[in-house]
Amino acid sequence: MKSFFKVGLSIAVLSLAGHVSAETYPSKPISAIISFGAGGNTDVGARILFPKVETELDASLTIINKPGGGGWVGWTNLVNAKDDGYTIGYINTPNLITGYLNPLFKRDKSLEDFELIANHVTDYGVISINKDEERFTTIETLVEYAKSNVLTVATTGANGDDHIAMLKMNNKFGTQFVPVHTTGTAQQRAAIQGGHVDVNFSNVGDTNAAHKSGELKILAIMAPKRSKFIDDVPTLVESGFPDVVSWSARGIAAPKGLTSEPLEVLRQAFINGMNNPEHLKKMDEMGLMVDIRTGDDYKEMLREEEEGVKELSQILGW
Repeated sequence: MKSFFKVGLSIAVLSLAGHVSAETYPSKPISAIISFGAGGNTDVGARILFPKVETELDASLTIINKPGGGGWVGWTNLVNAKDDGYTIGYINTPNLITGYLNPLFKRDKSLEDFELIANHVTDYGVISINKDEERFTTIETLVEYAKSNVLTVATTGANGDDHIAMLKMNNKFGTQFVPVHTTGTAQQRAAIQGGHVDVNFSNVGDTNAAHKSGELKILAIMAPKRSKFIDDVPTLVESGFPDVVSWSARGIAAPKGLTSEPLEVLRQAFINGMNNPEHLKKMDEMGLMVDIRTGDDYKEMLREEEEGVKELSQILGW
């Protein structure tokens, strides 16, 4: 009888051990959705970061590029994925926010449909001009000129951070910028360098190299302070134009409903990966500012962006 009890107990312990092992997270590869094409800033930044996070997780991260719909093809896939921790993705703002606030699209999603893991990059906006431009060569002379003259502005798309920043300038300082939307950074760069548009609204990450080489001239950065990547460029505030800050934030999120244990495993793995010295060095070389935010800090940052977009709803025709 005792022998039978011992055998039964052993089987039960082994069964329980097997169950615990099967539930250990993560136990298989994790899919990471990027809502833009391969080779863009989000994709490149992810590919620099992910090997460090994989080491922390002891599991692979498989990038799945799902471009289209201004990012909403990928984000729709993300919010509809199982909340088991095996599908995560980048969320890019303000594109994500403008995509659900715009009544034209009738989307019933919001920030509440995501479990926030961590912000990775905050890429502040810049205003640049063609290297041969003579009508205006400083941010002060540009703003003054644009108050009495209509100027075309290259952006990377309607309702993105470049477009929103341009509208903020018009609303705040009476400039007459009109957008020329492009399909992305390459087309945007060709437009300003070819002299097809007057001004370029973009980001530090995709413009700092051209500024340093003299291909373009950045007149101002739309940030609270100067960027270490272009420390010769003044902020709008320094130049006498306050209250216009613009950025493109890229963070990692999971579908709503992911439980606290795998969420915390992911969060800590991404924090450790982002703090990896090799990752930080490579991101610096790209001109991309690592800006680690989690929890309430990250949520408050996104809420601030959302409120900024709502303030422009009338100008956007919403």
